Amino acid sequence: MKTVLNSLRRFSLTGLVVLAALWSGYKLWDYYMDEPWTRDGHVRADVVPVAPDVSGFVTEVLVRDNQQVRLGDVLFRIDRARYEIALKQAEAVLEGRRALLDEANADLKRYRALTPDVVVSKQRMDQVVAAQGSAQAAYDQAVADVGLAKLNLARSEVRASVNGVVTNMDLRPGTYLTPGKGVMALLDSDTLHVEGYFEETKLPRIHVGNAANVRLLGGAHALRGRVESVAAGIEDRDRSAGTTLLASVNPTFNWVRLAQRVPVRIALSRANQNELVAGTTATVDLRQ
Repeated sequence: MKTVLNSLRRFSLTGLVVLAALWSGYKLWDYYMDEPWTRDGHVRADVVPVAPDVSGFVTEVLVRDNQQVRLGDVLFRIDRARYEIALKQAEAVLEGRRALLDEANADLKRYRALTPDVVVSKQRMDQVVAAQGSAQAAYDQAVADVGLAKLNLARSEVRASVNGVVTNMDLRPGTYLTPGKGVMALLDSDTLHVEGYFEETKLPRIHVGNAANVRLLGGAHALRGRVESVAAGIEDRDRSAGTTLLASVNPTFNWVRLAQRVPVRIALSRANQNELVAGTTATVDLRQ
């Protein structure tokens, strides 16, 4: 009897060990193959290239590298003297065109007020109407020129278009700038988020609104967030366009296929965003 009990104990213990091993194997397989988590995550943000809209020498630089700025803050100023002169010239031309328009309007009003017994040739009347139209057009052009001169003067002050941080900036007074040439980068702090690149096999368990734990590679604690969106598509590297614009498909096929990685955007709570540096690495773990 004692021998039978010992045998049952051994079989029971062995069965428990086997079941525990099978359960552990299942959980490990589920964790590594199906659970929605990835070490391939990165902090990202929109970057605005800062470039002047007018040319000229830089007279003032009001920010330094890696400085926090707010929407509308002046970043630097371009020499305003020539744009102030251009505005005065445009305003002077406007005054002259206004005088000509007033004269043309007065002539047209006078001719139209003539009594029927006063003979005015149709050709003369047409000339008066045409003169008034030309004066009106010239005046409108002068108004537009004044508006453009004011715009150029305002654009001599380059302002921050978003809230963020100025980075990669080495601008100095005296530098000559041309329109459209970027001189610094402005990182939009309101768009800081994390993108996790999840294997396509894990997508069925990822849904918008899922809670997310984000641990930065150099961070001491996890950040909280939620799934904001899942990318609608990724690039097909096995297909391209040929010279005839027909599809050119790679003729080789590997039997061992690696799962594609799809970007998933994670929105973080605003309280955590001061800890983020765009481009850094993160581990993303989603909770269903």
